[in-house]
Amino acid sequence: MSDNSHAPAYASSPLAALKEGRLTRRLVQLYLGLVLYGASMALMIRADLGLDPWDVFHQGLVVHTPFSFGTIVILVSLVVLLGWIPLRQLPGLGTLSNALIIGLVVDLVLGILSVPESLAIRIVFLVAAVLLNAVATAAYIGARLGPGPRDGLMTGLVRRTGGSVRLVRTGIEVVVLGIGWLLGGTVGIGTVVYALGIGPLVHVLLPRLTVPADLPATPAPAAAAGTAPPGAE
Repeated sequence: MSDNSHAPAYASSPLAALKEGRLTRRLVQLYLGLVLYGASMALMIRADLGLDPWDVFHQGLVVHTPFSFGTIVILVSLVVLLGWIPLRQLPGLGTLSNALIIGLVVDLVLGILSVPESLAIRIVFLVAAVLLNAVATAAYIGARLGPGPRDGLMTGLVRRTGGSVRLVRTGIEVVVLGIGWLLGGTVGIGTVVYALGIGPLVHVLLPRLTVPADLPATPAPAAAAGTAPPGAE
């Protein structure tokens, strides 16, 4: 996902995020978004036309380990969370849920889908994957219950280094893409379509799916000196 000027501000702490109101709506949106995200990942894998940078990395690790794709996603998420410690990032409910649910869902959907023989259907899978991934990303970020492990790593590095979001994100994704490709991950037209499409799509969807906080009403300013309050003699 690319830099987005409409990205919601997260609460100052995970506990504060839970107190910002509309929690039922936000929880439903969070978990629907994470399930949809895992399903979109599986669609892109079965399209077999190239993956996004992090999934190229995940797939490369799958080639060299006995673990399933979803298990690798979970393990990488947990390792990335360790990187939050020196950055002094605190994971929220959405962060921990992201680390577990996406990996479980992607394995479930991969067990149902296979790579289509028809190129046309594989292209449909790819387009659907990018569109669904954008909706899913906007949904779970818009719930404002904590960034995913990888997004949190990026925002933590931005805060600590003073670099731009675009520069830091691009740097991270180039590194994981390169390592994943060297390990045997699939780079192709799907990688390019994702890179070009996901940012603009999320840019459009995120403002529409961001749940506003129910903040306490701001108290009325005190009456000017020498002015009696209503009802005073």
